[in-house]
Amino acid sequence: MGALRTRRGRGAGPAILSARLVRQVSLAADSKGEIAARFDGHSVVLGKFSAGTADRAQVLRTGLPLDSLRSRGRGIEKELDFLVRRLARHGLLEYCLERAGTDQVVIEPQVPDYWPQAAQPGEADILALSRFAYMRRRGNDFVLESPRAGALFRICDATIAAAIATLSVPRPLKELTRQHGFAGLALVGLLLDSHILFKIDPARGRGPRWAEGDDELVLWDFHDLLFHARSSEGRHANPLGGIYAYANAMAPPPAVRPRWPGKKIDLRKIAHSPSLSRVAKLLRQRHSTRSFDDRRPISLAELARFLDGAARVQSKFTSPLGDGDPVVTYAARPYPSAGGSYGLELYLAVDKCKGLARDHYDAGAHALVSIGVRASELDVLLAGAKLAMGAAAVPQIVITVAARFSRTSWKYSSIAYALVLKDVGVLMQTLYLMATDLGLGGCAIGIANIDLFAKMTGIEFHIEGPVGQFALGRAASSRDPTSVPGRVGIG
Repeated sequence: MGALRTRRGRGAGPAILSARLVRQVSLAADSKGEIAARFDGHSVVLGKFSAGTADRAQVLRTGLPLDSLRSRGRGIEKELDFLVRRLARHGLLEYCLERAGTDQVVIEPQVPDYWPQAAQPGEADILALSRFAYMRRRGNDFVLESPRAGALFRICDATIAAAIATLSVPRPLKELTRQHGFAGLALVGLLLDSHILFKIDPARGRGPRWAEGDDELVLWDFHDLLFHARSSEGRHANPLGGIYAYANAMAPPPAVRPRWPGKKIDLRKIAHSPSLSRVAKLLRQRHSTRSFDDRRPISLAELARFLDGAARVQSKFTSPLGDGDPVVTYAARPYPSAGGSYGLELYLAVDKCKGLARDHYDAGAHALVSIGVRASELDVLLAGAKLAMGAAAVPQIVITVAARFSRTSWKYSSIAYALVLKDVGVLMQTLYLMATDLGLGGCAIGIANIDLFAKMTGIEFHIEGPVGQFALGRAASSRDPTSVPGRVGIG
């Protein structure tokens, strides 16, 4: 790295990476030495610290150089490092890359455990802009982001944005360092670590799409990965769920679309049947249950019948694509799936069902396979479902519906993720009807934390990830007529 030479403007100094509090956050210390972060009417206690650390921490309002935390010889520096990292885990910090006291780039974390790390590129490395990276206007800001990145980059200098845009064509690092407006090695390293830039190995020879990430990533289209990351919880810091953001801007849309003015045919007078079919009765009886009877939790036998009827593999067969083409294996299940892909998997997190904890449902063998996860992660998953439903207690069982994305994207282009979500919809209805038929209660939950799932399973979010959840259990004896859909529950 010392051999690389960069062209700087007259009077420009080295770039400094600093941590600072997010704008609406303030720190306050009480008489006992406990420091709390306060924001939007909330308070997060961060721990007990010395008076010297409390005074030093105030510099976080304007920016604390991260290099200053590397000195661990002094007690205040050790405490300050601990405090800063705790603030980072709560998502209360942003990071600024500044030169001569002026922000060049501000880094906004999008995942809870983001900490700026700079990869170390070599002079001969060929760099390119990720095909998942994009720049856009956000209010009065210009931001660079990617669904693969743990942070977005707010670009404060237009020359930096222009320089990054040139990397749509792969270029060697030594060429970048010579061009006017070069952003500096620190920013290049941060963008590499965030997968916004990546290195191309000419020896692989198959082009940039195959050089970036693994074979599973090759199958993703840009818009599909972006929609997956931004419409789920865990990989962005945007407002999420039923917050009624436009309640003060416009009236709620009508529940039923206004009638078209054409001639009306009243179907109630045609083919009227005095009795409903079994399927029609199930459809009318189906409703979302948000309150469960924990004195009589669901039994393992009931769960077995539920999974058998709703999700078990019914048959397997193979079919060649054509002469000399691959042979594709299919595993049909009770619900329809795009192209017979059946790429959805069920993972069970159990609060109350004797003998179960957290399991993957093996639809082929009709068996539950235990997965070792931390109890704290299981508690977070169950609490998230409770919040999403607007329920008083966690559900007895939370079924996470995860997609093996390549099963669909291997065949379909441009519409793969949309088809995955359609599959989720019909599976949710199937789960509802099966629960109703067995006298159980269920509630579809329209969201799941993709970052938490990745940590629990050890699977990268673009390989297999949650696309929905379903709460299951024995319903409380009476349905609460005042119950309304939760933050992201589905009525």
